[in-house]
Parts: sequence; structure tokens; C-alpha cells
Amino acid sequence: MSFVNMQTAVSPFITTVVSTCRYYYYDIWQMSGDPRVAKYAFFEGGPWSTLAMIGAYLYFIKVIGPEFMAHRKAYDLKKTILVYNIAMVVLSAWMFVEAGFFLLNYGLDTWGCQVVNSAQTDAKEMRKLLLGWLFFITKFIEFADTVFFILRKKTTQVSTLHVIHHALVPILVWIGFKFVPGGSNAFFPLINSLVHTIMYTYYGLSTLGPHIQPYLWWKKYLTRIQMIQFVLIILNSLRLLFLPQCQFPKPFIYMTVFNGGLFLILFSSFYRQAYKGIAFRNKSQ
Repeated sequence: MSFVNMQTAVSPFITTVVSTCRYYYYDIWQMSGDPRVAKYAFFEGGPWSTLAMIGAYLYFIKVIGPEFMAHRKAYDLKKTILVYNIAMVVLSAWMFVEAGFFLLNYGLDTWGCQVVNSAQTDAKEMRKLLLGWLFFITKFIEFADTVFFILRKKTTQVSTLHVIHHALVPILVWIGFKFVPGGSNAFFPLINSLVHTIMYTYYGLSTLGPHIQPYLWWKKYLTRIQMIQFVLIILNSLRLLFLPQCQFPKPFIYMTVFNGGLFLILFSSFYRQAYKGIAFRNKSQ
């Protein structure tokens, strides 16, 4: 075979390989997702940029961060963390109020069978999508929780639950927003924003010093609130399976129930280890 003939034979093969890679890397995601969200950062094409962010987060907390702090004193970040927590309280509270009171009919538009209509492009619907995207972005901002632990050498707080939660939620929110941005799927961002408003309020108060500690007796209830959140998410999704006429995509129902159950188990296990052991020791004394 001559060089010209070989080149002629190889070129279509390379073109086919490139086209196939592009299809699975970009085109299939672009065609199958909700077209209205494609304009937002991280949502054009596949989940690769989101996975890269998660990978960078994991690499930092497992490799770069510990190596960087190995021969350094813990940083005093109380003021920085206080500002961060205040900002997260304001942001989370705003998202909850904006969604619950102005966009989702006090949450009723997320309860029961609420199917997403990708053809809706009115101002209110696009406002919902923007809020959903901002909620997704907050999952990256929350990586700072772990970064602060590393820089303060509070590595015992970087638990398996903590890492799984922070690494898994962004990709789950990406999938939900990419394919079903709204309807019954909006229940999680709504309730999660409320939970995080309470959670970051506690974190902010805890940075104010020892004099505030007697007023933080409700710490253990944070985990209970998280667990209640997952129970409600599971129930809201399971209801859809018992509505024969509901056209909400079943794969997303199963995914929500599975992940809600996973986090419920993880948080329940953490709660038992963290608080039941304390109660037992107190009784023994």
C-alpha cells in the first residue's frame, strides 16, 4: 500500500474516532439535557468541568493541603470563617426566601407530581433556572468548609461523611439541574437552603468564642435536621411512584431515593457515634 493510499485509509478512521469521542464527550450531553440550562457555566456539554472541580477538591484535601500544612502552624482564621459563615447564612436564606415565597408557591410547586416543561421560557421560569444554577455554584463554595479545616489543622473533622457529602452533592445537583431543572426536583434545593441557613448560623456563632458556647446546646439537633431533610426528600420522591399518571422521569426518582437513603444512613451512623456515646459516658459518671 502506498503512502497516499495509507493516508487516505487512515484519515476516515481518525475522523470517526474524533467524531465518536466528541459525541460521548459533548454532543450526547448537549442533546439530552434541558436546552435552557446549556448557557450556564458548567452545563454546556458533559459533567467534565464539575468532575474536575471535585477532583481538585479531593486532591487538595488529601494531598496538597496536608503536605502544605505538614511543617506549618495552624492558621488563625476566626475572622475569615466568621465572614464566610455570615455570607453563607445570607446567601442560603435569600435562596430559600426567593424560591419558597416568590417562585415556588411556598414550596407547593415542588410537592407531589410536578413535571418540568423545557419549553417554558417566561421570565419567572428563567428566574427559577438562574436560582437553581446559583444553588449549584454554592456546592463549590462549600468546599471552603474543608479547606478551613485543613488550614487550621482540624483534620479530625474531615470525616468520611464530610468528604463524601461535599464530593458527591455537586455532581448530583449537576445531574438534576442538567436534565430536570425544576418541578419536583426543586424540593431538594428549597429544603437544603433552609437547612444550610440554620447550619451556617450555628457555625458562625461558634466562632465568637467560649462565652457563646453555653447558648449552642442545640448542636446535636443540626444532624437531626439533616436527617429529617433526607426523610422528606425520600418521601417526596416515593410519592411519585404511586401516582400512575405522573410523567416525572423515573430514573431521577430512583436516584433521589437512593442518594437520600445513602445520606440518611451516613448521617444516622454519625449521629449515633457522636452523641449516643456521649450520653452513655454521661450516665456512667
